[in-house]
Amino acid sequence: MSGTEQLPEGTVADAVKGNWVDTLAPAWSRPYLRLSRADRPIGTWLLLIPCWWSVLLAALADGEPRLMDLWIVVGCAAGAFLMRGAGCTWNDITDRDFDAQVARTRSRPLPSGQVTTKQAAVWMALQALIAFGILLTFNGLAIGLGILALLPVAVYPFAKRFTWWPQVFLGIAFNWGALLGWAAHSGSLSLTPVILYLGGIWWTLFYDTIYAHQDTEDDALIGVKSTARLFGDNSARWLRGFLVLTLLFVGAATILSTLDRSMLSLVVAFAGVWAMGWHMAWQLTRFDPDSPPILLMLFRSNRNAGLIPVLFFAGAVFL
Repeated sequence: MSGTEQLPEGTVADAVKGNWVDTLAPAWSRPYLRLSRADRPIGTWLLLIPCWWSVLLAALADGEPRLMDLWIVVGCAAGAFLMRGAGCTWNDITDRDFDAQVARTRSRPLPSGQVTTKQAAVWMALQALIAFGILLTFNGLAIGLGILALLPVAVYPFAKRFTWWPQVFLGIAFNWGALLGWAAHSGSLSLTPVILYLGGIWWTLFYDTIYAHQDTEDDALIGVKSTARLFGDNSARWLRGFLVLTLLFVGAATILSTLDRSMLSLVVAFAGVWAMGWHMAWQLTRFDPDSPPILLMLFRSNRNAGLIPVLFFAGAVFL
C-alpha cells in the first residue's frame, strides 16, 4: 500500500476488510480493539494453535482425555486473545516511532493519534490482568509457565533493533503454549512438548519471514532488521528449510505422543502433520516477495495450516 492511499477514518491498513471492529464495535472502543489487533485475528490463531496442539497430544500421550481439557481448550482461546492483545499493545507502545515511518503501520492507533501512550498502557495492563485471572484456573506448573512467558513477550519488540533474527524471539513467545498446554493437562513437562515447542518456532520463522517481506524497503530505510532482509533473494530456499524443520519436529512430537497408542491413532495424527506440510508447500509455490497482497494472504493462510493438525490430533484422541 502506498503512503498516499486514503483509508476510511480510523481503520488500519492491513486489517481484514469489513471486519467487526470497523463495522460493529462501538466507536469509543475501536482504537483499543485495533491496538489489540482484534481487526486482524490471525495473530490470535497463531498464538492459540500451539496450545491446542499440545493439549491434544498430551491427551493422546496418556490416553486420558479429561473434562478439564475442554476448559483448557476454551481458557487457552480466551487467554490467547487477551495476551495477544496485551502483547500487541506493548509492541505498539515500543514501536510507535518506527510505525510512524512505515506506510503499512502509520495508520495504527498510536502513531495516528487515536490513543495516547498512557491510555495504551492502561489497556495493556487490563488485558493482562484478565488473562492472569484465567491462568489461575490452571495447575501450578501451568501458572508458573504463564508468568514466565511474559519475559519473551517483553523482549520481542526490541529484538529487531539488535538482531537479524527477531522472528526467533517471536517464535519463542508465540509458541509458549506448546509448553503451557501440555503442563495444564499433565501437570508436568517432558521431551515431547519441548520438541513440539521447537517445531512451532520453526513454523513461526516460516510464516513471519513471509510476513516481514511486506516491509523490507521501509525497514531498510529506518534500520529495522528481519530475516526477510537478511535472506533477501534466497528467502525461498530458507523457507523450504523451515518447512522441513517444522515437519521434522512437529512430526517427532506426534510420534512420541502415540508410542503407547494404536497404529491407527499414529496414522491419523501423523496425517495431520503431513497435510500441514502440503499446505506449507503450497504457500511456497505462491510466494512472491515483491507482492504485498500475496504475502499477506499467505501469512494469513497459516491459520488453516496450523488448524489441520488440530483436527487430526482430535480425531486420534477419540479413536
